Amino acid sequence: MAPHGEGSDASEEAMVAQVEGRRISTIVIIIAMQAEALPVVNKLQLKEEPDSGFPKGVPWVRYHGVYKDLHIHLVWPGKDLTLGVDGIGTISAALVTYAAIQALQPDLIINAGTAGGFKAKGAGIGDVFLASDIAFHDRRIPIPVFDLYGVGQRQACSTPNLLKEVNLKVGKLSTGDSLDMSPHDETAIIANDATLKDMEGAAIAYVADLFKIPAIFIKAVTDIVDGDKPTPEEFLQNLAAATVALGQAVIQVIDFINGKCLSEF
Repeated sequence: MAPHGEGSDASEEAMVAQVEGRRISTIVIIIAMQAEALPVVNKLQLKEEPDSGFPKGVPWVRYHGVYKDLHIHLVWPGKDLTLGVDGIGTISAALVTYAAIQALQPDLIINAGTAGGFKAKGAGIGDVFLASDIAFHDRRIPIPVFDLYGVGQRQACSTPNLLKEVNLKVGKLSTGDSLDMSPHDETAIIANDATLKDMEGAAIAYVADLFKIPAIFIKAVTDIVDGDKPTPEEFLQNLAAATVALGQAVIQVIDFINGKCLSEF
């Protein structure tokens, strides 16, 4: 093992350059809910794989297809084996991200999904965002350094050229395991300078970062967190329309990625 210092830094820089210069071939799209996944599955004409490549007994579902020059895998956690609802939240997201990386060795991860948005930060119903930064807002550890670990801030893959080509907004994303927002969560979300609030993004970012897989986060707004309507009601009311917008945005992003290297994003 090379000692830490100039040698190890040079080796890491060389590895990064190699990754950034390699044309993207395999993409894993991770989506939490079936309603969010199906528009993308249908647009890309993906087929469910009976042999998912995942451990036996888990409900995780994998779709696969070839779109232009890209191998596309779409993974969602499936339905909870006890309650039959979508496997949303950070635990399922982290597990399927880890399993997908191990089984499929992607060049790029795309986390696509819906999110709450803050009107004070310019978000509106149906807006679609690329997240620039991702962090947690519900891991409160008031001990020096552990507090930073709890927040777990990470940056998404830099995409300046992509943003010139697609009509998407940019904002920071904050992740927690509750649909509602407690006063403690609100304080942390403000500290994160977040425009968006979801239940999976930071967990996926953590796992992708562990394995040095670049990740892009595409989020469509279903509800206004700092608005007047109850979040569950507004979420369900706008879910169908938001997933259509999300599907369109995912296709735009994939069309841009096709034939390109990471350095061209």
